Amino acid sequence: MFIDKKAFSSFSVNDIDKAKEFYQGILGLNANQIEMGGEYRMLELDVTGGTKVMIYPKPNHTPATFTVLNLPVDDLDKTVDELTAKGVKFEHYDMGDMKTDAKGIVRGNGRGPDIAWFTDPAGNIISVLKNS
Repeated sequence: MFIDKKAFSSFSVNDIDKAKEFYQGILGLNANQIEMGGEYRMLELDVTGGTKVMIYPKPNHTPATFTVLNLPVDDLDKTVDELTAKGVKFEHYDMGDMKTDAKGIVRGNGRGPDIAWFTDPAGNIISVLKNS
């Protein structure tokens, strides 16, 4: 039933214009605006590999308390430095084995990927992680 179809993910934001500015302007992703009629607009993120992610406006949006988008990168330290220079603030954690360093990176040390988290303007959690 689902084998021959392309699945996609979606999540909400409270301001589609701020989302487009962030995902396209800061993260450098293709963020195509889709007009749905009237004033209703959505974004379609085009991420590597042809994967699509839909972002839709929701007036009573509540930020996700989990990671909604994981973006693999070849050089995590360089990516964190570049995003930090663009004003992105990385989350810092100190929870048992999950401790971030000064940059906000959890070093997997063989127990998982090196990964860092930040939020979009709507408060949704995004990660960048070392491409394995």
